[in-house]
Amino acid sequence: MLLTGRQPENPLPLRGISEIRTGMMSSMHATPTDSDSLDVETFANPVQQRRFATAMERIASARAPGNPVRIFVSAGPRAMNGPKWDNWLALIAESLPDGVEILHYRQVFNDDRPYDWGSIVEDLDGLIIVGKQKRPGSRVYLLGPIARLELRSLVARKPVLLYGHNLGLIPVIDCKSQVLAPEDAPRLKLIAPKRWRKDSATLQAALHALTPASEDTSTGQHTNVVDHLAHPFAAPPR
Repeated sequence: MLLTGRQPENPLPLRGISEIRTGMMSSMHATPTDSDSLDVETFANPVQQRRFATAMERIASARAPGNPVRIFVSAGPRAMNGPKWDNWLALIAESLPDGVEILHYRQVFNDDRPYDWGSIVEDLDGLIIVGKQKRPGSRVYLLGPIARLELRSLVARKPVLLYGHNLGLIPVIDCKSQVLAPEDAPRLKLIAPKRWRKDSATLQAALHALTPASEDTSTGQHTNVVDHLAHPFAAPPR
């Protein structure tokens, strides 16, 4: 079991999960049509936004001082091997609250520990998806089957955000989505709103939920490597 085998730090009550799933996942099933416009600040309706904010506040208020906050940055091999990867990670870090631990595939999975999302998901406090931009300047991002499943595993109970190139972090609830074929390994298309604002209430709520509860949060630094824990994602002893 990962770390101490604990349950998620801030699980939502059953009613809360149901409510936030209604708010988040209903926007996740919208299918764009020719008449749809991207000229909006968010694709979430006011009820979905309120439910999201309430759930994020519940997560923030339940976090105990000193508990680490870990967010996973999910990106495909092409993105991670590209020349902009380090810059993207730096921009993501600058957008997150101080003290958040940023993890990604190369830190967690390797030849000795193959990819196993189920072994780490319950100890993550959030997820950032780096999708493939349809074309330069586009607000359309494509997610492969693995990223789609990772998103679905957390979207109903933790902050899940899209990293939009030139847009910054966008809560997935604010995006329009479309499931793409093939059916046996569906991909996901996320469309960022054209008038997206970085001071949106949903983003502020998500960042609040990702803020470590500590007496001293003035360090001004992000922890990119979890060095205060001894191999936190190591395989359990046999």
